[in-house]
Amino acid sequence: MYQLTGVTKRYRRGKDTVEALRGVDLTIEDGDQLVIQGPTGGGKSTLLQMLGALDRPTEGSVEFDGVDLARLGEAKLTRMRAENIGFIFQSFNLIPTLTAQENVETALVPMGVKPAERRRLAVEALESVGLEERLSHLPSELSGGQQQRVAIARALVKKPKVLLADEPTGNLDEATRDDIMGLLEGLWRERGLTFILVTHDSAIAKRAPRLATIRKGQVTVTERVPAT
Repeated sequence: MYQLTGVTKRYRRGKDTVEALRGVDLTIEDGDQLVIQGPTGGGKSTLLQMLGALDRPTEGSVEFDGVDLARLGEAKLTRMRAENIGFIFQSFNLIPTLTAQENVETALVPMGVKPAERRRLAVEALESVGLEERLSHLPSELSGGQQQRVAIARALVKKPKVLLADEPTGNLDEATRDDIMGLLEGLWRERGLTFILVTHDSAIAKRAPRLATIRKGQVTVTERVPAT
């Protein structure tokens, strides 16, 4: 699935150079669940952007199914993201003027799916996250947990190989956090997804079979049996 070799990312900040990632080597197999944890500014989001083909390394390679993402042109990179990677964000990123169903359909537009098929797949995806009775609701009419379920449905509707989640429970209370994590872990098992999640939350990190701790741009991976 993913093979990162010597991945370094530098940014210019005024006159200074910030090294967000420093020679990261990381292997992520098909069907893995990996949690990335570390302090603010440690490089978590930068690493997730590399995995999501949203940014390119300054040095090193990020291979996805044997293809070096840094060498792809923008059109091929956009297509690869659209077909293979689902994204979930802390702030949900729903369009406030669209219904739950319409928000989910937006993920299928870049893939050229016809309207009738988009509607069918969106309904199916929302049913899979328990929102079959909320299809016509706007985001403002949904709770935080329900909005995140819409975002999950939107990420999964195109049947991606990879699900990337950036602090998906950061805006939720503990009970809703556990509910959403249970849903995500269930979907990961049922669909055979590769699931990569960034979090500050140690309670979430303890659930993962693989933990990548990132500090000052360097990654250490721990393999373990998650707590029950």
